[in-house]
Amino acid sequence: MSGMTPAGDFRSSYRADTTIFPTRGSRVALLIGIAILCTCPLMLGRYELGLLITIGFMGIAALGLNILVGFTGQISIGHAAFFGFGAFASALLAEHHVPVPIAIWGAGLMTAVVGLVFGAPAARLKGLYLAIATLAAQFILEDFFARARWFTGGVAGRITEPYTVFGVSFDREETYFYVVLAHVVLMFLAAANLMRTRDGRALVAVRDHYLSAEIMGINLAYYRTLSFAISSFFAGVGGALYAHYLLFVSVEAFNILFSIQFLAMVIIGGLGSVMGSLMGAAFMVLLPELVQVGADLLAGSAIDRALKLGASISFLREMVVGAAIILFLIFEPDGLAHRWRLVKAYWKLYPYSH
Repeated sequence: MSGMTPAGDFRSSYRADTTIFPTRGSRVALLIGIAILCTCPLMLGRYELGLLITIGFMGIAALGLNILVGFTGQISIGHAAFFGFGAFASALLAEHHVPVPIAIWGAGLMTAVVGLVFGAPAARLKGLYLAIATLAAQFILEDFFARARWFTGGVAGRITEPYTVFGVSFDREETYFYVVLAHVVLMFLAAANLMRTRDGRALVAVRDHYLSAEIMGINLAYYRTLSFAISSFFAGVGGALYAHYLLFVSVEAFNILFSIQFLAMVIIGGLGSVMGSLMGAAFMVLLPELVQVGADLLAGSAIDRALKLGASISFLREMVVGAAIILFLIFEPDGLAHRWRLVKAYWKLYPYSH
């Protein structure tokens, strides 16, 4: 029958199947979302903007880990060390009179080189052996941070330069928010497009069935090493944004617990999901804040006196994070991104959804 359009999710080409924005509505929704975010400095306080900024640079770093873990199937327990390397590298470049906007990307490239160094031997490992190798990378870089005073400032840390463009300093939450937002948009679009390329499909093939991928002619060692470099690049850029936001970087910040938090972000957000990385980062940044709000509400109550919430709030935050990981693995193993897709599908087919 002429004039009738196919019903349902109808795609007739591979290009249509891999498009980032499948409908005009999705493109409009993205633009509206960015426009709303651009108004946040006009409506929110510095504390709320600080949370959004933290979600931004943590989301970029988590996206890098998701490319490694979620898309390539490689495990890493040392992501915080690469995040820290990017922070110190950008601070060092800025100290040597490299403009901060360029230093951020330079730090990402320097961190990618370090990722290649650790990724090359780890490319032939998998499972528990790979986890131990990345754990070793975490401790090696931590020791390097403590000893290389020329790079990190040692135990005293390193003061960083504010983000400055043409003499205009973005050193307040109201202005630095736009810097982080621009980097988030660029990095997430880059990652989404990467997954549409031949190299991106090769990374997914290595994850899904490495033997079949090798038979098809995919060089496993090359793509596993490449995934480490890409992951480290994203971590380096995120760390650089972190450094120029706080204007100070300390060696104690990038420990193994920080790496576990990054791993929790990609698990909670959704393995193999670009947008899930940002969702997981938002969840992990806001969860401790919600715990603090709950503890404040219970202050002085019988529960507070029995559990001593005020005295053990830091331990309580770590317990809640661990419990969140376990609950997501049990009840929502595909993460928040999968739940969001189900919600969209429900309303797309409403009232005939099931």
